[in-house]
Amino acid sequence: MRILHVTPYYRPAYAFGGVVRSVEGMATALAARGHDVTILTTDALDQTRGGAGAQEETIDGVRILRRRNVLPWLRGRWNLSTPRGLRRTAAAIMPSVDLVHAHEFRTLENLLVAPVAQRLGKPIVLSPHGTLNLATGRGRFKSAWDRLLSPGVALGIDHVIALTETELAEARSLWSGFSARRPPIGFSVIPNGVALSDFSPLPASAGFRERYRMGESPTLLFMGRLQARKGADVLIKAFRSAEVDDSRLLIVGPDEGMLPQLRTLAGDDPRIIFTGYLAGEARLEALAAGDVFALPATGEGQSIAVLEAMAAQLPVVISPGCNMDEVDAAGAGFVVEASVEVLAGKLRELLRDGEKRREMGAQARQLVTERFSWDSVVERLEGVYQGLLLAKS
Repeated sequence: MRILHVTPYYRPAYAFGGVVRSVEGMATALAARGHDVTILTTDALDQTRGGAGAQEETIDGVRILRRRNVLPWLRGRWNLSTPRGLRRTAAAIMPSVDLVHAHEFRTLENLLVAPVAQRLGKPIVLSPHGTLNLATGRGRFKSAWDRLLSPGVALGIDHVIALTETELAEARSLWSGFSARRPPIGFSVIPNGVALSDFSPLPASAGFRERYRMGESPTLLFMGRLQARKGADVLIKAFRSAEVDDSRLLIVGPDEGMLPQLRTLAGDDPRIIFTGYLAGEARLEALAAGDVFALPATGEGQSIAVLEAMAAQLPVVISPGCNMDEVDAAGAGFVVEASVEVLAGKLRELLRDGEKRREMGAQARQLVTERFSWDSVVERLEGVYQGLLLAKS
């Protein structure tokens, strides 16, 4: 199949979080299975910086077409692209495409590309990546977007792929308000994936531990953007309340406005370490240095960071908002209320018990291997794609 993925950002724009890693993993796995995969995206690098403008390259068998963001600051302030020439590029390549897979929902990219695909009768698949819920931020902006702009895009989408049953219910509810003028679209649940080979083996952690003066202490790892819904503030309070004196808390991620507040909560506690954003080898070293992973988030679609931590054989302590109840059932960690008291109890239990960490870490790796590898995820994607192409033929 000839598949066009449309996304606001792509590698190396990992500062935007799990969506970038999800689209990269999906595209790379599809290309490895023999499909012709193209990414149409912008040159965004992070919330304020653009890249080198319009360019084309091929990475891991995936063709990447980048178009310049004219106003990069809009990405940081309103999470909006301003891509020059994106519609023109879409029109040029669309005749040679079998199917379009759009990522996130309320994007300028979708407004520009969806009509081009619709005119040529190309099936459109949408992965919202946890962005549908108004409670995850910018609620008023999203509501206004839905009133003014969403119906035209939504009515041209043929299939929505949710990450979880929760997101499936959100999608059905939202689309019920758009569907009066066309037959019901298709829905399915296909989770995120992880490239297991990236975490086997992990790099040595000794140099990383020495760099951040961690010693041999059992280490709690948080990895994510420093924004309110990720729960780093609750985690710092819970870690301090757990009172495991020889432990460390490693906060890894780019600041999105919360860093001053988090530093205030950490006070002068030398056990709490802020690394800022880590990429590449340094990010893998942080996973290797961790002993427990925690993410007490609200409003997650399905966290790539949690999946990667489990692939690195770390037990996880997560909130119901991470939408991964499988963790409890598999014995791969704990799914608990994102409150200081409850979190502190589970953190204390794991940071003090090395044997339990090892047992749960092994179960975490097994869970990812069985249910969240990209090979198994992509097989299900292919089924959706093939069904749509048959229906259009």
